[in-house]
Order: sequence, then C-alpha cells, then structure tokens
Amino acid sequence: MQANNLTISSNTADLDIEMVYAFLSQETAWAKGMPRETFDRAIAGSLCFGAYIEGRQIAFARLITDQATFAYLCDVFVLPPYRGKGYASALMKHIFGSPSLTGLRRIVLVTSDAHHVYEPHGFKGLTTPERYMEMHNPDVYKTA
Repeated sequence: MQANNLTISSNTADLDIEMVYAFLSQETAWAKGMPRETFDRAIAGSLCFGAYIEGRQIAFARLITDQATFAYLCDVFVLPPYRGKGYASALMKHIFGSPSLTGLRRIVLVTSDAHHVYEPHGFKGLTTPERYMEMHNPDVYKTA
C-alpha cells in the first residue's frame, strides 16, 4: 500500500530489522532489554508490518495471529521525528484492511498511554474484563 509518501508492507524482507530491534530493546518500556534471540523468534512467528518513507522504515507493528479468528497487536511504534503526522493511523487502517485479517472475531492489545491512537479504529476497553486472565512477568528480560 502507498498513501501520499508512505508505503506499508507486510513483507518481512523489507523490514529494517536492526532498527526495529534497537528501538524496541532500547527505547520502549515493554521490550527494553529483550534478547536478540527472543526478538528474532517473535518476528519469525508473527505477521509484521513496516511503514516506509522513501525506502526508510519509520514505523512498525506486529500481530500474533492465526489469521482466521484472533490477533494480538503489539510492538507498535512510530519513530519520534515522524509522530503526530497520521502515520500510526495509516498503519492501523492498512493492517485492519489486510485480507489476511478480515473477519477476525477478536483483536486485542495492551497500551498504557496510546488509547487515542487505537480508539478511532474500533478499540475500546474490555467488555468483560472478568473473563480475561494473564500470566505477566515484566522482569523476564532482566533475567534473560
């Protein structure tokens, strides 16, 4: 997909893997310190999207999905110099318009401060939070 000067691709070969890994493992609260081997396994087992301007990757999103019923959206970021320009919204529109993700029964995500990015795309708080459970180990990368 190409919109204005933004190109979006789910071709893993197009990803700037070094930039994505550096950003996630150094700049984000949720993946800080992630071992490279863990990152590589995550990429291999996911549907990944990159957003590019003139061939340079400026955004990323990853979905853990069966591409039939369920997806978990994670690791979404836009590089700081490109924020506030609608690129995250364009990336979300492209992702949720992708044929391999059409008709999913449930798409979930976790965010601490970007609700405003996802709400226009149909995300809302859990309807039945009492049904959800989790195993959460926020310190896993500190011991790896």
